[in-house]
Amino acid sequence: MEEVCLNSEPVFDMVDEYEGEGEGEGEGDCSAVEHDDETGSKHSKKEPPLPTIGLEFDSFDEAYDFYNIYAKEQGFGIRVSNSWFRTKKKERYRAKLSCSSAGFKKKSEANNPRPETRTGCPAMVVIRLVDSKRWRIVEVELEHNHQVSPQIKRFYKSHKKMILAARKARLPAEPVTEIHTIKLYRTAAMDAVSNGFSNVSEREGIHQPDHSKHLELKEGDAYAVYNFFCRMKLTNPNFFYLMDFDDDGPLKNVFWADARSRAAYGYFSDTVAIDTTCLTNKYELPLISFVGVNHHGQSVLLGCGFLGHKSVEYFVWIFRAWLKCMLGHQPQVIVTDQCKSLQIAVSEVFPKARHCFCLWYIMQRVPEKLGGLRGFEEIKRQLNKAVYNSLKIIEFETSWTEMIKKHGLGDNKWLQTLYEERKQWVPVYLKDTFFAGMIPIRENESLNAFFDGYVHKHTSFKEFVDKYDLALYRKHLKEATADVQSKNSSFELKTRCNFEVQLSKAYTKEIFDKFQSEVEGMYSCFNTRQVTANGPIITYIVKERVEIEGNEKEVRSYEVLFETNQVDIRCICSLFNYKGYLCRHALNVLNYNGVEEVPSRYILRRWCKDFKFQHVDLGSTDIDVYGPVYRRSHFHNCAVPIVEGGAQSEE
Repeated sequence: MEEVCLNSEPVFDMVDEYEGEGEGEGEGDCSAVEHDDETGSKHSKKEPPLPTIGLEFDSFDEAYDFYNIYAKEQGFGIRVSNSWFRTKKKERYRAKLSCSSAGFKKKSEANNPRPETRTGCPAMVVIRLVDSKRWRIVEVELEHNHQVSPQIKRFYKSHKKMILAARKARLPAEPVTEIHTIKLYRTAAMDAVSNGFSNVSEREGIHQPDHSKHLELKEGDAYAVYNFFCRMKLTNPNFFYLMDFDDDGPLKNVFWADARSRAAYGYFSDTVAIDTTCLTNKYELPLISFVGVNHHGQSVLLGCGFLGHKSVEYFVWIFRAWLKCMLGHQPQVIVTDQCKSLQIAVSEVFPKARHCFCLWYIMQRVPEKLGGLRGFEEIKRQLNKAVYNSLKIIEFETSWTEMIKKHGLGDNKWLQTLYEERKQWVPVYLKDTFFAGMIPIRENESLNAFFDGYVHKHTSFKEFVDKYDLALYRKHLKEATADVQSKNSSFELKTRCNFEVQLSKAYTKEIFDKFQSEVEGMYSCFNTRQVTANGPIITYIVKERVEIEGNEKEVRSYEVLFETNQVDIRCICSLFNYKGYLCRHALNVLNYNGVEEVPSRYILRRWCKDFKFQHVDLGSTDIDVYGPVYRRSHFHNCAVPIVEGGAQSEE
């Protein structure tokens, strides 16, 4: 690697060009004289801004002066405790500015050593050179472990530098005591940030400058990630990881999947969500996760990684790494955020998969994108109605057009883009796609990220790999508990319907509870009647009272097609494709025709309590790979994609 860290552990006393060695204070950090800055008190002084991650400066000196002025106002001194240099150019590219009480002095051999004045104070800022021209604050700690008072301003070495600089810069008659003019600072949000995590979409026409495109690792991060991979490789023989390095050395991307994730994909490869929330929301941790749904309807991790830049090239790399890990077996459906780079990368790496946008993420942006418009609440209500309540395409088109015309939204770029891509996110266009419950189809449904509660805005790489095992342990424990409950518990029946009895013996508890609500919902349906018959195909209309805003109810009509020879059934609400179990309207028509059991084709094995017990857990380390159990599982996993492909092909 080209880059090397000097003095990475600032425990003992150090000297550098900003320490002011030999300036008259001896070895002490401050003189005993208290300085009340009488001259400066005669001038009105603007309170300097707090050190904040993202502030940028035109030079190292400006960054140092900024922190020094802030320190003087708060009542402490500063020093450069760490510096990092590029070995070839001897150029400083990173520095740590610490409180003068940071660390501890080296032990003195003198007979009467001076008393220790330092306290190991953690207060500091870390600045880094970006684009080879600007210095950016990348880490901040404002808390001290000793008393700091703006009322009592001691005269520190670093403050003397300001006075000396001021005397050189001013005319003799000007009583300047310190410099307050720093060319003020830009935040990273004002340009596209150097690691590329901007929430400005490419489709909005904003040019993204080409900044550094590698992982921004802090002190200890690289070591923590390396240790994590070594430990996982030792304890988890089927652990898979790939690392992508730039030609100059810096780490660009990382991908990994443990044995359980690889085994889970063998079971639940039908629908996969690619979670880029951390990238979209510009978290410090550029985490990307591949997530599926297990037989309990719970999220299951299928691999994850760190992405150095939110661009097509980087997405393609990590998608191919994931596909290589999963032996080239592509999912049927991929759900992502609405992002042009993601669209291009998915189409390149997964050309056969159905690519859809997550409805929940889009609807979460409505207040941000439309909240400032006049009549926002009415716009939101009409938008929700068009998206969630439309049973036919013509209903959506009509509702959308009415909303646009009524509120004069024809020039709204965001809504224009949504409409152009409506076939990838509006439920009424996705009725032929199986989502395994991955997307919400009702206004009151929501989603939680797999690592929700473990990752926040400022989570570091080191902190994440430390929490990774705990997060997965709790998820696996939750799944194991659900397995035991589903296998050993008898489910409470709430109706006398045969459908409920039948599926209580097959489904896992969580899925049965959802199906049970559909069975109970049969009693809110009424006036089931035949409207047309075309040979064995009969069309029924089922009416249902549904709750709308508040406690109000309205009657909606659902069209259900029933094929009498093969006992095939399809409802216009398409709950079976969205969630994987029959809806109340279809159940009502089956019951109307005297069908006492749900046809087996509508009982998906992926929701059954014994589903995983019919497979080999490839995460185990004591599998007999030459035994019949392993062979059966291997052949089954090879056959399933062929069967599923054949089931969807008319040929």
